[in-house]
Amino acid sequence: MHGSGDTESASDAAHMRRALALGDAVRGTTTPNPWVGCVVVSAQDSALTTEGATTPPGGPHAEIVALQAAGEIHAQGATLFTTLEPCAHEGRTPPCTDTIVAAGVARVVIGVEDPDPLVAGRGIAALRNAGIDVSVGVLRDEVTEQLAPYLKHRSSGRPWVILKMATTLDARTAAPDGTSQWITGEASRQDVHRLRAQSDAILVGAGTVRADDPALTVRLSSGTPDHQPLRVVLGVAPAGAKVHPALELSGDLGDVLSELGQRGVVQLLVEGGASVAHDFHSARLVDRYVFYIAPSLFGGDDARPLFAGAGAGTIDDMWRGKLVSVERLGEDLRVEVAA
Repeated sequence: MHGSGDTESASDAAHMRRALALGDAVRGTTTPNPWVGCVVVSAQDSALTTEGATTPPGGPHAEIVALQAAGEIHAQGATLFTTLEPCAHEGRTPPCTDTIVAAGVARVVIGVEDPDPLVAGRGIAALRNAGIDVSVGVLRDEVTEQLAPYLKHRSSGRPWVILKMATTLDARTAAPDGTSQWITGEASRQDVHRLRAQSDAILVGAGTVRADDPALTVRLSSGTPDHQPLRVVLGVAPAGAKVHPALELSGDLGDVLSELGQRGVVQLLVEGGASVAHDFHSARLVDRYVFYIAPSLFGGDDARPLFAGAGAGTIDDMWRGKLVSVERLGEDLRVEVAA
């Protein structure tokens, strides 16, 4: 039996917030599946909960992991909290809705609906048709933020695009002679590797490969990750470049994104250079901008800018985004902006 509306709402939010944390912990390991978290609350004892998160492709989804941990006794009559609508179709694994119904769960609380055409409300309908009480939209904004790359990929077929750039206070990325390494400090560089680890692919232009010869691999202070993103080059990378093996693409950027989406890339990290950054920005293909700003100045107009190409002609045409977060990383600032 549930308590008052306020108590129920607070309790629901607390359990969904825990499910969010569980999903965040497996981000970067589940693609092309979403990074979902789940909490099962026993009907016999509300203090007794079991947890689960989506495992790598081919393994059980979050709901199944949490229900298996609960066992038959505590699953019966339980309330299940999941960040995303449970699947109702046969994929690499059986439908989660079948397992939820068979377990005798009494109530399911869902963060957001799944836009995947194979789901898209079918999971909610299957649960309700089985007599289960279903609530949708608890912490919707937070869940939507966490699953934004997946939601975009399933609804548009294209990956979520993050444009990452390291810059000085005067918005310069390299000296006039082209030297550019280590503008920011170690804390910022580690955060970039964390961002890489969450992404399915990293994209740079062939000019950046020729100038900097980046490896574009994930190197974290905590050790070598299990997952290395697909490396993508716009154009042709020189033979022997560290970026190899890489996928080399060219042509319309929208077509490039569609190609990557078909390859299962849910989140794409664009790392430059300035011409590629300009092209993605001017085509309005960036979902998030992440700037690492060092407390340094080139102090002139001859250093290389963030974007290489024509910008807004008038103040009325200037692009305006929404500030998501500002965080200090060592001596640097990390600024995230939403399109």
